[in-house]
Amino acid sequence: MKFSTLLFSLTLCFLGRVSAQDAARPNDNALLLAGMPLRDTSLEAFSRDPSWVDHAAEFDRAWTELNTRQLSKIRAWGPEFLGNAYTSNGPLLYFFSGPDILYAQAFFPNASTYVLAGLEPTGAIPDVAHMPRGALPAGLANLRKSLNSVLSFSFFITKDMKVDLKQNQLGGTLPVLYVFLARAGCRLETVEFVGLDKEGALTQGKASTRGVKIAFFGPGGSEQTLYYFETNLANEAIKANPGFIKFCEQLGTAHSLVKAASYLMHLGDFTTARDFLLAHSAAILQDDSGIPLKKLQIVRVGSAFFWQLSGTDFAFQEILSARSGGRLHV
Repeated sequence: MKFSTLLFSLTLCFLGRVSAQDAARPNDNALLLAGMPLRDTSLEAFSRDPSWVDHAAEFDRAWTELNTRQLSKIRAWGPEFLGNAYTSNGPLLYFFSGPDILYAQAFFPNASTYVLAGLEPTGAIPDVAHMPRGALPAGLANLRKSLNSVLSFSFFITKDMKVDLKQNQLGGTLPVLYVFLARAGCRLETVEFVGLDKEGALTQGKASTRGVKIAFFGPGGSEQTLYYFETNLANEAIKANPGFIKFCEQLGTAHSLVKAASYLMHLGDFTTARDFLLAHSAAILQDDSGIPLKKLQIVRVGSAFFWQLSGTDFAFQEILSARSGGRLHV
């Protein structure tokens, strides 16, 4: 699946219809970025812009394919095989996630709190109504480009994200989080930047770790919270700045998701994050790029493995060659 990268040079002559005094509600911005209906929102006028119409059509096609290929199957698989973890409203930890709330919410739709962590910056809070005139078409095109890999292969490619998420308009992880939440049927309520001190406490003052907090209502109407923190999870980085790990510790026992983690926890430089997940998770759902199998304690006979190894994914071959030096542990 390839997204069109055709850029439109139209000037939005109807921007003045949105008050310059107030930013549109987060959910209105999320619906616009996700290419979903804007009727009766403060951004409804944008639905007449040809670049947005094409953007919406591209995303409609992409999500129809994604739902058929993966999301519908996860919704059928999860209740049967994840059991209590699927229905639990306990916290969900997703280390090395980038902005992938899409699969966190699909596998664990009832979590009260989602904690995501990655190296990617949050960017600015999206405010489409106050973007420079003529910037929206290019911003939407870049947003589609940044989502191409996750919609095609189910994971982000880090080296591509470093470029795609540094755009001046609609850059960072926040626009991606908005799209995923809106397309999952969630309704965003509030969005605010947050910080952590080195003891893991949320602070509005000097912070050692920066992030964002999104309060939203899930598809079933439950109040849920998403935290995304920009943080390095290597051993030395955690030692120098333990705030994120201490914040997670304060949440108590959680469920954990590890997906497309570049096999980092197979290496000696990421044992702190690995050991934390092992010690603080009631259940861990992962693919083969997560925690080495020999580190997992099998607690009952008949534990099942649901992935099939058919060779290392192409996206990780270069990473493994450079990082492992033959030191992978399986």
